[in-house]
Amino acid sequence: MFGLDEHLAALGSGEVFAVVAAIAILLGLRHATDPDHLAAVTTLVAADEPDPRRAGRLGLAWGLGHATSLVMFGVPIVLFRSYLPAVVQQAAETAVGVMIVLLALRLLRRRHQHRRSARRPLQAYGIGVVHGMGGSAGVGVLLLASIPNHVEALAALALFAACTAISMSAASTTFGFALSRGPVLRGYVTLVPAMAFLSLAFGLWYSLGALHAVPYVF
Repeated sequence: MFGLDEHLAALGSGEVFAVVAAIAILLGLRHATDPDHLAAVTTLVAADEPDPRRAGRLGLAWGLGHATSLVMFGVPIVLFRSYLPAVVQQAAETAVGVMIVLLALRLLRRRHQHRRSARRPLQAYGIGVVHGMGGSAGVGVLLLASIPNHVEALAALALFAACTAISMSAASTTFGFALSRGPVLRGYVTLVPAMAFLSLAFGLWYSLGALHAVPYVF
């Protein structure tokens, strides 16, 4: 259309990889805006005192854990077109929903007890590892798996994984900054339980959707 196919066909291998790399970067940078990630980041960041820098560190640790799973499961797909069995994929998606539920319940319990112990980056990393096993990242990996050159595909996978970590750190920092602002901070007592209940409802729906018990759009 509009000569686009002819233009792409005329590109050299280096130019083609530049396009592939740009797509991988864009996919990674927008990844944190998916609903399952937003639900996780709200409960992750809101469990601690509002602090943009701390929120960014937690988000980066979460994103690095997510990127670790992406690479672990993405490399076999890219190199060998080796996919996880359907039952394992379903279990991974269910685990993501259960994790969101547990994070929401933990946040509600902390608010009820008026206790805000800080979450450690290592804990956030572990949450990211679980999250990376399921969710919408698989769509990006499948797209990268269609690249015939394995070296380029692996490089694009690494870019994609790295940019997901960057986007999650940015999303967490932004959320932490918003929570620390005066108007929001003054309503924090009522805002946090509301976010927890929304995340709880989303996590339940996500888990049931993975089990095909309710309509599932991911």
